[in-house]
Amino acid sequence: MESYNDLKLAVLIDADNVPYVYVKEMFEEIAKYGTPTFKRIYADWTKPTVSGWKKVLLENAITPIQQYSYSKGKNSSDSALIIDAMDILYTGKVDGFCIVSSDSDFTRLATRLREAGMKVIGIGEKKTLAPFITACDKFIYIEILKKERESQPEPDNREPSKTAPEPAAGPLNKIDPAIIKLISDSITDLADENGWTYLGDLGSLIIKKKPDFDPRNYGFAKMSPMIRSINLFEIDERDTGKKNVKHIYIRKK
Repeated sequence: MESYNDLKLAVLIDADNVPYVYVKEMFEEIAKYGTPTFKRIYADWTKPTVSGWKKVLLENAITPIQQYSYSKGKNSSDSALIIDAMDILYTGKVDGFCIVSSDSDFTRLATRLREAGMKVIGIGEKKTLAPFITACDKFIYIEILKKERESQPEPDNREPSKTAPEPAAGPLNKIDPAIIKLISDSITDLADENGWTYLGDLGSLIIKKKPDFDPRNYGFAKMSPMIRSINLFEIDERDTGKKNVKHIYIRKK
């Protein structure tokens, strides 16, 4: 998968359009791509609907930005987030932005930031509309982070649950013919004279074509086991000369 080489990131959160319960997992995910140098969250904090965020703000050192709703039904927080994003852009102090929202109204903002040479990572719920997803370099579903937390074992010092365990959550999506075609076409685009494609390059190209692609959407922690499960591709693990480090190459059977 594509590496963003520890970017300096501005993390801007739309409190009205994402749940607060997985904020810890969000920041763990963001840490894979870079270091948050700005952490701001936008809402009308007089509303009871965002009260759940107030505790996690202190725990995660997120700066709350108050924006009153001047008109009923209008989300003024969107405007405040957009204005701050442009202000931060012109400071030149960041390499990219992480916009945490399920609201497609940020589509033009994501596009504008990328036009300025910024990397843009989106985090939102599965209900997020396609225009915002495709405007980002990478889009991550919050539901993935939820499933990862639910799959973690409880510490030994916890009381055993007195209720029956919930069934394991299934994948967000199934590997359908369109995804298989996307993988196959991308292998063709990158293949050498013998048909082999380096897995890291393959993952990067697929994300460029489909920003919300993630093996975790389909129930796999990594891309290589996902491709193995399709059983239409050959996999070659090549030694690199380093202990426990191999390069994985893929080609069509």
